[in-house]
Amino acid sequence: MSDQTASQSPEPTLALIESLCREPMHIGETWYVVSPTWYRRWRKAISGEVDKEGGLNIKDVGPVDNTDIATQDGVIKQDVPLEELQFVPEKVWHWFAEGCGESRLPLPRTVIPRGVQAEPSLELHPLCIRVHVLSAQAVPGIEVEPSKVFVSVKDTLANVQDKILALPNFDRQRQYRIWKLAEGGSGLTQFPCTPEQLKELGAVVIQPSHKTVEDELIEEGDAFVVEPQEEGLWIVADDEVPAQAGTVSTSTSQSTITQGSAPKLFNTGQDFFSEIQAKSAVSGTSSATSSAQKPSAKSTSLKVAPRAKTPFALDPGTLGLGNMGNTCFMNSALQCLAHTPELTEYFLTGVFEEELNPDNPLGMGGAIANAFGALLHRIWVPGGTGTSYAPREFKQALQRFAPQFSGYQQHDSQELVAFLLDGLHEDLNRVRKKPYVEKPDWEGGGDKELIGLAQNSWEGYMKRNDSVIVDLFQGQYQSTLVCPECAKVSITFDPFMYLTLPLPVDKKWKHNIYYVPWDMDRQHLKIPVEISRDASFKDLRQLLGRWMDVNPDNLLTLEVFSHRFYKDLDDTCLVGDMSHNDIIMCFELPCHAQQSRTYKPQPGDPFIVPVLLSDMASARFSYRNSQSLFGYPFVVVVDQEQATDPDVIYDVVVERLQRWTANIRDLFTWVPVTPTMTVPVQIPISGPPEDAVTEIKANGDIITVEESAPEEGDITDEKASVVRDEDDVSMVEIVTEEPRRVGYKKGIFKLRVQAGDARYGASYNNYGSGSQRADEWEHRASQAKNLPNAPEPPVLLQENDLFVCEFDENMKAYYFGDNNERTRSDFVDWNSWEEYVHPEYTASRKAAAARKNKGISLQDCLDEFTKEEKLGEDDLWYCPICKKHQQATKRFDIWKVPDVLVVHLKRFSNSRMLRDKIDTFVDFPLEGLDLSPMVGERQVAQRLAEEGIDASELGLSNLDEPLMYDLYAVDEHLGGLGGGHYRAYSYNHTTDKWYHFDDSYVTSVQPEAAVNSNAYLLFYRRRTSRPLGGKSHAKVEAARSNPTLTSPPDQEATQLPTPPLEDNSPPASQLGRRDFFKVGQENMGTVTGYQYNDDWATPQSMSRSSPASSLPPLDDDEQPPPFASLFDDAVESSLPPLGLSTHHFDLPDPSSTGSPSSSVAAEPDLDDLDEMHVYEHRSWQGGVRIDSLKAFPSIALEEPISSISPSKLMGSNDDESDLDEGPI
Repeated sequence: MSDQTASQSPEPTLALIESLCREPMHIGETWYVVSPTWYRRWRKAISGEVDKEGGLNIKDVGPVDNTDIATQDGVIKQDVPLEELQFVPEKVWHWFAEGCGESRLPLPRTVIPRGVQAEPSLELHPLCIRVHVLSAQAVPGIEVEPSKVFVSVKDTLANVQDKILALPNFDRQRQYRIWKLAEGGSGLTQFPCTPEQLKELGAVVIQPSHKTVEDELIEEGDAFVVEPQEEGLWIVADDEVPAQAGTVSTSTSQSTITQGSAPKLFNTGQDFFSEIQAKSAVSGTSSATSSAQKPSAKSTSLKVAPRAKTPFALDPGTLGLGNMGNTCFMNSALQCLAHTPELTEYFLTGVFEEELNPDNPLGMGGAIANAFGALLHRIWVPGGTGTSYAPREFKQALQRFAPQFSGYQQHDSQELVAFLLDGLHEDLNRVRKKPYVEKPDWEGGGDKELIGLAQNSWEGYMKRNDSVIVDLFQGQYQSTLVCPECAKVSITFDPFMYLTLPLPVDKKWKHNIYYVPWDMDRQHLKIPVEISRDASFKDLRQLLGRWMDVNPDNLLTLEVFSHRFYKDLDDTCLVGDMSHNDIIMCFELPCHAQQSRTYKPQPGDPFIVPVLLSDMASARFSYRNSQSLFGYPFVVVVDQEQATDPDVIYDVVVERLQRWTANIRDLFTWVPVTPTMTVPVQIPISGPPEDAVTEIKANGDIITVEESAPEEGDITDEKASVVRDEDDVSMVEIVTEEPRRVGYKKGIFKLRVQAGDARYGASYNNYGSGSQRADEWEHRASQAKNLPNAPEPPVLLQENDLFVCEFDENMKAYYFGDNNERTRSDFVDWNSWEEYVHPEYTASRKAAAARKNKGISLQDCLDEFTKEEKLGEDDLWYCPICKKHQQATKRFDIWKVPDVLVVHLKRFSNSRMLRDKIDTFVDFPLEGLDLSPMVGERQVAQRLAEEGIDASELGLSNLDEPLMYDLYAVDEHLGGLGGGHYRAYSYNHTTDKWYHFDDSYVTSVQPEAAVNSNAYLLFYRRRTSRPLGGKSHAKVEAARSNPTLTSPPDQEATQLPTPPLEDNSPPASQLGRRDFFKVGQENMGTVTGYQYNDDWATPQSMSRSSPASSLPPLDDDEQPPPFASLFDDAVESSLPPLGLSTHHFDLPDPSSTGSPSSSVAAEPDLDDLDEMHVYEHRSWQGGVRIDSLKAFPSIALEEPISSISPSKLMGSNDDESDLDEGPI
């Protein structure tokens, strides 16, 4: 460490470092990634913090150690949550190196522009390419492993060449030529590479240019071959070099789709679909790349050897999607959406071209719609022979407008679905100019008025939003708030695009609470509790107050560690943030404990002072030295009058000390035994014989003993044996009392008072500073007298004071045990506390066991979603009647359901201390999901019908048709959050089969396989006799019948069958899945390219992503783990840093709604103002759209995520609301 740095105090140094780390990043800068484990150690040492593990010296920290977050090659591990990483600028990194030593694993990263707005972001995962050397001929028995070179997506081809030739095995004085292998070099089987392999793999020479790696679609792991020049001659003759040698990729047909307007899809002989068919027929490969990217055989003499063709043509919709590096989240979502028949038909018939809205400021210029349409053509091309295709062009278009999806780290598949549907909606929005629409308010009334409010809300929304996404995916939900004081009801209706359902699992926090009653005659107890993991300590105190029959406001909860109070567990603390081995004490007080956030200090409040027990200290002793403490810490209450006298304060402490010592009697001063009164006693003469002696005991007992004759020489008391001749003799008995307690014994310990910097001595973030010293009482009195309006006598205590009882060795041994007989830890025996089990706890455990045995169904999740709950204290609702914020009750109900229902099972949870995934199996139906009992519109119509009112007159239609849904796709997640793997199950209605899509690996499966504990997103399609899609379906039918838009007969195969409306169709409730699709197939005739064989052969992937000879690998490079290990508990990744968060696109979760002040407006939470999405004034910031709910909703990551309850719904809202969602 430099002298200048060493001369600085720890606080300014820490403040300076953290200030530099908070500075904004600028394009071109280099920042360094630092392990959070190392950074926490450094921060602890530099700040002097002492936590439960003690303090740490800066000399013991050592150089930056990144081995826990990166491989030896400098690749950040995929299972590391990005939000936990620490990023420091270059000057801070140099400070670390100077002060702590050079790191053996530095992780420099460059700030690059992302998206259309060139938003600065740190490239955490640069691409790693492989570099081989070309040899004139193979050398048997010698293999040379390829070198690795890391390049940025913004590097130019010239930069890539420089980095390759900078490898130590190349001499810059020689001439080299660099080749790029097609298909990423997956077919390269021997090293070094030979000219024959260059020919077979379709290699092309790259020339230095300003085209970037991103532009040329260079991927992770792509292979390059360096050809050295020998004696002025190249190994490959110049006349064999491909003509188009100046570029890496010659593909233009699809990459340009994302740059400009969409190509015409159905122009005869020239349409994009025909071009794809022609290319696929020529290529005949199972490559993950477009055939257009291979050099033409006519353009060069370096001919590409033909690959072995797949012996059969693939059925449409069975194309796998190649993994381009942790893109399984995207592939699985795309397969599910691509197998939505009505959506796919809309694109394949070219209708989307008519409805493109490139001028929509909320859209993406039509780029997302064009890219998605091109991808659907690739997936549904008939007669294709390639088993997989890498959707590079789609990903490139995606990351232009959503920089959070750039790079190759894992993401949440549900997040992609949310963004994609949002983007498609705005790109295809039929409303060219959005009018201002005021949201209607609930003014009270009955069912008729409720229907009117719902219809007005939907019509207002449709004035601003009208697209194929609205036609297919959007429904409507009802939100109801009720004031607990005046019973004011606020009802709002908002659109939703998918339902996020909480899983009603046993998310309980179980812990032992050590309870200390105020009454000294009552035993202190160990109480097991079970409460929601999201509960606060206020909830816990209310529970204990009910169980122990005390006022919850009088309960004080504190964490104990190392014989002191470590943390003040007030209302802001959540029980779920505590570790299982944390010790929590709850003290009952005779006054308000002052832990409530709503408590306001009052004049005359007593002092609540923590008391610690300590060994006798030296004059300069600091009580922050945990080694001197012992026993249980406790709390005393000193009123204002008592606080004026040190002796009275001492007595208050001794009184509370009775609970913690076995020698209670010797805490007090006792009055010696003294005579108090005499009582006459009659002794009869005739009783005892003359040689007997009557003895009177001090307690009044009279006994007679025989007296033997004294021995010679004995001295006897003759007076005792003289008896007078009276009949009775009056004698006197001396009566005494037990010793009397007259006060507390002085000098047991020395009581010191120390000013603290936190309540109860629980300085959670600044432990061990040692800056505070004990005060003398005389000094306190002098200070108090100098205060303005000081009382007389002066009050000696201050806020946050701490008492320390210092015991010398003898006193400590007497009252608490001898150190020679007991270890220091024996002074605290938490197991000796008597256990108290409340009946509620027993009943809760039994109920949890019953639920576990029963399992969870999708209906249970729906019931949990619609369950009424009370708003939290942080999310109060402003009641317009009471004119104040209220803790209202809130309930969500489904009002109207869409034709295509997407269900998001909320498997990921996130708190400050606990982030995990819920792997619980949820049973959901393959067919016949009946939502009729859950839909409010149907329930209201039924009530009106019972009253004799025709609901159709109120604008409701199709009320007799059941709301029955069939499953057609499942997006599943294996493993833990922040990593894991995504796969998809989809139903193909053209083959009437289910398929499993594991990136490029596609297999035919039974539908029951989709129902498993990995299911994450469920896609349901409504079973009905009418065509789905409404207005969009009509446009598709018009496109079919219009010869200027439809394709020639041989192109008709790309149009997916849509069931027409037949008068003689059976009721929808009587149709199964196959019957439903057959309705649309009966009149289609022969469809060219479709195969309906039941014995369809499973395509075997030949791509590099998934070799047919083995199971497909997960996203990491490790071998597939055992099946059971795929169900590990994990973390929900939270929002990534550096502005790459997707929450700007999130359609807020209604369960996180900041309670509206009325049915019209919402009362924003001041803490969440910067998270609000303003759709009315949405703007592009850094390529990320910032919305406010003027369009439709999206889903946020779970994770992070704060809400008033478990997130229930990802909905949409066309007007202002302050719904927000705090995922991976």
